[in-house]
Amino acid sequence: MKEYKLPFESFVAGYMTSHKLCDEIMKYYHEHKAKQYTGTVAVCEVMPEIKDSVDIMIYPEDLFHPFDKYRKHLQQCIESYQKKYIAIQQYVNFNIAQPYLIQHYPKGGGFKNWHFENAGHPQIIKRKLVFMTYLYDVPNAGTDFKYQKLRTPCKKGLTLIWPAEFTHTHKGVVTKKHEKTIITGWFEVIWQQKYKI
Repeated sequence: MKEYKLPFESFVAGYMTSHKLCDEIMKYYHEHKAKQYTGTVAVCEVMPEIKDSVDIMIYPEDLFHPFDKYRKHLQQCIESYQKKYIAIQQYVNFNIAQPYLIQHYPKGGGFKNWHFENAGHPQIIKRKLVFMTYLYDVPNAGTDFKYQKLRTPCKKGLTLIWPAEFTHTHKGVVTKKHEKTIITGWFEVIWQQKYKI
């Protein structure tokens, strides 16, 4: 796994996965139309003015192909993140305990509002770190981080990890010219056992 160098220190870290894995995830998305549903915001409301997407939910126990390979990639990412930010090792162990999402945004779609991933709602309060992988290149369609004044590129295979708190308020960069697809979810702190595949 190769680290992707972002322009400055921001507690947003980037790592690259293979184009082949991205293609395999996209293939799964296209072949499972029956699992696709209109994307929702935190309390399961459809609000296209905030989030305009068509999603597939992937469950933590879904370790079949290609998600077995994706989880191994995420394991490498979280280990690298912990080495970079040593203090976070006090959390001991991380796991993916909630379903995560493949999110497809149509032209003009996206997560359009500033938000952060741990906003206190009971369903999301355990989120500590966010992961997100761009599944193909899209010009001018990355992610804006408000307080870091950082815009990341929508680069195929780029996986980002960042804190889930208000410090990393962010939104998608919306493009009216192109579609965009990502896979994204959250790491929680697990005290009893190691995060394993």
